[in-house]
Amino acid sequence: MKYSLDVAHLYGNLLNTYGDNGNLLALKYYAKQMDTDLNIKVVSLGDDFKASDYDLVFFGGGQDYEQLIVSKDIPAKKEELTKYIDEGGPMLAICGGYQLLGHYYIGAQGEKIPGIGALDHYTLSQDHNRFIGNILIKNKETNEEYHGFENHNGMTFLGQGEKPLGVVESGHGNNGSDKTEGVIYKNVYGSYFHGPILTRNGSLAKRLLITALTRKYPQADLSAQKALKISETF
Repeated sequence: MKYSLDVAHLYGNLLNTYGDNGNLLALKYYAKQMDTDLNIKVVSLGDDFKASDYDLVFFGGGQDYEQLIVSKDIPAKKEELTKYIDEGGPMLAICGGYQLLGHYYIGAQGEKIPGIGALDHYTLSQDHNRFIGNILIKNKETNEEYHGFENHNGMTFLGQGEKPLGVVESGHGNNGSDKTEGVIYKNVYGSYFHGPILTRNGSLAKRLLITALTRKYPQADLSAQKALKISETF
């Protein structure tokens, strides 16, 4: 059987500074191995987002100027995005996208920029410092390790109902102090990993795709897809 998934790329024409569009290339690569086509649509400024229209969402990061523009548009999508998340929709959010899902982040000029509050984290800024370099984390529940590269000024602190994507083995992570990196909330995965994250961590790409397929095709036999051995590097 051939499957298909409708993917929303939130603000894909604005939030693409760090090459994180490569996450979509990786998803397409792994989806093909699962006999699945991805129909990717950029949902940007002024566009409607309806939770029921999409099976998977990608929300990337960008520079301060673009993120500020997005922060002014995304309140119009808040209700449907929150509905999508609360109903268990799978999403990958990187850097700025990760920050905007939370309550707020502090911008480069010290301004408090609101997010949509769909997740319970918040993000502060550092004075004259960034977390930059290779990073390795381990998720103790799945026993999976994730390799990546971080480059961020923000310091994110997780809140109620949120678990870290992993515990920092080397690198800085969310805030440089509590050894957490990224977030898992329901089927949302957030991270500061560039690289992009899915090109170096195929197990996470598989997890997103299997979740999306299971939600869209609840009666399908996905045993072959679940058993598929995929490479950790794209």
